[in-house]
Amino acid sequence: MEVLKYVTTFLNDLVKILSEMSPYLLLGFFFAGLLYAFIPKKKIEKYFNGKPFRSSVLASLLGVPLPLCSCGVIPTGTAFYKNGASKGGTVSFLISTPQTGVDSILATFSLLGLPFAIIRPLAALVTGITGGLITSVVTKTESDTRTFQKQTEEHKTFTQKVVDAFRYGFIEFIQDISKWLVIGLVLAAIISALIPNEFFELMNMPPIVQMFLILLVSIPLYICATGSIPLAAILILKGISPGAAFVLLMAGPATNAATITMIGKVLGKRSLITYLATIIAGAVGCGLIIDYALPTQWFTEIAHQHLGHNHGQSINLWQFTSGIVLIVLIINGYVQKYLNTKKSTIQLNNNTMEIKTIKVEGMTCNHCKANVENNLEKLDFLSKADVNLSDKTVTLKGDNFEMEKIKEVIDSLGYKQIE
Repeated sequence: MEVLKYVTTFLNDLVKILSEMSPYLLLGFFFAGLLYAFIPKKKIEKYFNGKPFRSSVLASLLGVPLPLCSCGVIPTGTAFYKNGASKGGTVSFLISTPQTGVDSILATFSLLGLPFAIIRPLAALVTGITGGLITSVVTKTESDTRTFQKQTEEHKTFTQKVVDAFRYGFIEFIQDISKWLVIGLVLAAIISALIPNEFFELMNMPPIVQMFLILLVSIPLYICATGSIPLAAILILKGISPGAAFVLLMAGPATNAATITMIGKVLGKRSLITYLATIIAGAVGCGLIIDYALPTQWFTEIAHQHLGHNHGQSINLWQFTSGIVLIVLIINGYVQKYLNTKKSTIQLNNNTMEIKTIKVEGMTCNHCKANVENNLEKLDFLSKADVNLSDKTVTLKGDNFEMEKIKEVIDSLGYKQIE
């Protein structure tokens, strides 16, 4: 009977969290698609260079609303840098972008309230500008050995852009974050069911200790900006300080092992140290402000209101419908991914050219897939490059493969080819 009680609580909490977030997530996905279709990266690359302050501010302002998580920001940031962006502007983008986005801002408002929803983008903006400025100073004497390629911009009609907006927002973007969103929802529901309320308060750990413990877990691990929201909300319900919860919201999405490796490889050690130091200092600083300078009820009231075990609160029709639509879209994302993989395999097998499959580490999302495929297909001896994200492989089609050049392209993008 005790097990049945926990299972029932888990399912109730999972449905409750999903229903609270779903309407805001769907709206966020729509805006994410609009940003992707109407503000393509080729249009904003030009703002990432120039004077340090200007490039840092513009890169952060553009990065805050963009719907890119810390895996998707790797190929995008690398592409900006390879196409002429300054190191300061690139680091600003890499710090500010994964912390938040239009989808996660709306979802933050749904579960954590307006104060968190305001502070998240503000913290991303300030730390992005700060990190960019410091990077510009500490890397000023470093030589620039890049060779730039001229980028051609594809012109699309308004109708094509609208189609791209819906395709990206409700298919590709959901494919990228659905795994981590589901993990965040399930973990939050498990914690809610198994850990008593006020558990962390009973442990009597000072907020600063909680923050550093969260940092130790958050920095190397990957969690997307949206997937971190239910975890933060449930941890607040269990008694963790709002400031420590904010450290999770900021440091969790902003850093992971793949991003750290890429920055060190592409931008250098000075940029990497600046990147990590800015995020750590910014996360702890904001956490301390939340815990000691602002009213606690601003950050705890809504979590208790929505996610406390108040079974008298019912789910309305709009929330229920949004939850069903979100589940259908997540399932559709996996179906589309499977069908695309199958289609690419058939096309490759039906061709008479030489085919070779290589293993590549670090590819995690559709942005990684597109970046690797597009750059490899620029090589004269390759006619097709097809990435399989689930297997972490790239299937190459062409003649007279030059493996050294293939490896150079992959390394330059921040990924690693496995021999």
